[in-house]
Amino acid sequence: MAMQQTAPITTTPAESPARSRQEQKYLHGPQGRGFELRHTFRVFSEYFRGLRALHFMGPAVTVFGSARLHEESPYYGMAREAGSGLARAGFAVMTGGGPGIMEAANRGAKEAGGASVGCNILLPHEQAPNPYLDRVVTFRYFFIRKVMLVKYSFGFIVLPGGLGTFDEIFETATLIQTGKMREFPIVLMGSAFWEPFLAFMRETLVASKTIDQIDVDRLFVTDSAEEAVEHIRSVALKSFGLKYGAMPRKRRWLFE
Repeated sequence: MAMQQTAPITTTPAESPARSRQEQKYLHGPQGRGFELRHTFRVFSEYFRGLRALHFMGPAVTVFGSARLHEESPYYGMAREAGSGLARAGFAVMTGGGPGIMEAANRGAKEAGGASVGCNILLPHEQAPNPYLDRVVTFRYFFIRKVMLVKYSFGFIVLPGGLGTFDEIFETATLIQTGKMREFPIVLMGSAFWEPFLAFMRETLVASKTIDQIDVDRLFVTDSAEEAVEHIRSVALKSFGLKYGAMPRKRRWLFE
């Protein structure tokens, strides 16, 4: 498993108020065939651009968390330590590319000399990429962004967050539960924040038989960045056979 320090690279689609209205229109029921065909090509183009941009990143761990928790929050410090530890363990650190917890994890990776990657999202109130990224890919569509954050990751660290963070953790857990993805480790950092959530899962969801106890047991909870990194490193090496080695070679004829 080898890390490659990348030069600062930005991949960003053009955005305009008209394009935002197109997305709203698409989600407002059936549209004209021409409109939906054009939309399909835009989705394919963005998906392909993401694959091209991230293919040579190397094995990564994705860190999820709130954009609203800044440097004064203790969770910012946790994320920064986790990012640093992951980089020293040989992983690229990937986040949603924004401020808050995402910035902290990218900052830790950057300070440790590791690869720091962001999958940013275009929003009506623009989310600017944080300044600790070696590579940033900006997406228009949330679902493509989430695929990229999952596709290249051997583990996930989740710190406190809001609706977006819970969407990400539940989608990742669902992919594992349904066998669409292998059982990569999910680590929850910040035990005080997560305990009511875990209690709800145990006392309501498991008790109601809407999930199984194994769905709760998959979640590794800690306040220690060292424990979080070691858990992911151990699972990646022992369970999935990840090895330290050479990066894939780029091919000039593919314009890589």
